Amino acid sequence: MMRICQSLANAGFDIQLIGRELKNSPALTACPYQQKRLKCFFHKGKAFYLEYNIRLLFFLLFKSADCICAIDLDTILPCLLVSKLKGIKRVYDAHEYFSQQKEIISRPSIYKIWHWIEKKTIPAFKQGYTVSQSIAEAFEKNYGVHYTVIRNLPLKKNNANTLPRENFLLYQGAVNVARGLEFLIPAMKAIDAPLHIYGDGNFMHETIALIKENDLSEKLLLMGKHLPKELDAITQRAKIGINLVENIGLNQYYSLANKFFDYIQFETPQISMNFPEYKRINDQYEVAILLDELNETSIATAIQLLLNDSNLYERLKSNCTLAKKYLNWEEEEKILIQFYKQLLG
Repeated sequence: MMRICQSLANAGFDIQLIGRELKNSPALTACPYQQKRLKCFFHKGKAFYLEYNIRLLFFLLFKSADCICAIDLDTILPCLLVSKLKGIKRVYDAHEYFSQQKEIISRPSIYKIWHWIEKKTIPAFKQGYTVSQSIAEAFEKNYGVHYTVIRNLPLKKNNANTLPRENFLLYQGAVNVARGLEFLIPAMKAIDAPLHIYGDGNFMHETIALIKENDLSEKLLLMGKHLPKELDAITQRAKIGINLVENIGLNQYYSLANKFFDYIQFETPQISMNFPEYKRINDQYEVAILLDELNETSIATAIQLLLNDSNLYERLKSNCTLAKKYLNWEEEEKILIQFYKQLLG
């Protein structure tokens, strides 16, 4: 969101980004756009969603604007109501296929609520954009809206690939359920290289247990969270990047993880999934080995192939050099700015 707001502010739009304040929220930094954090008593569960939506509703009611942009389904109701009451334009920014997340579709009662909200609200947002072609096609089929595709690409890394490669595998990002860690960790028993995990999440306790269970404490290193600049230096030193996603829910199947493009920017060949969006890009540029199945054997086989086949490795690395010229935010933000210029002038 900071990247989107930065681009729009640089293009001359008057932007305010609204979020929520947590106990451990870092101080806001100076930006060329306004920022507002809403304070809540509740921080999880139904009580949080209800409180935050009510607070957001009243904040927007007394805020002057030409357009309101709802970010994902959990902010869409107050944005829809206020835009109708004030007669102003509204936009839906779908960072994911919200109702198709694993943690939602695996809980039938919760799914019914979010799916009902989705069916009632998205058709009312005729203007919008989302992060992948597959999600845009699903929205058009299910709700009759034609959304622009604006992918969440990283900024161009002009000085990437200046550090020597080291013989370690890199997993970066959220250590969450449905990221294939229960298959990746035991697969590492067959790999003659360490795996460095940078990040934290709701699967960390299970990750620690799996490392102990498979006796891999010396080969799998939990490195914790790092600042983006620090992670940049780490990514360009890594031998191979890991980007695994379970095929559970359309949100997973249609995903385009940020790390997929980060690996490309740092010319790091990777192991990823043979899902529609990854295949679409890999067919054009060939920057990764794509897995048809997510299991220990397929992961170990792919990693060993990249470690041992120097010709394949160098080809993927060279293809990343070409792909990163086009798969970056400097190119993608042109679509974003054009979208809002056509909408608002």
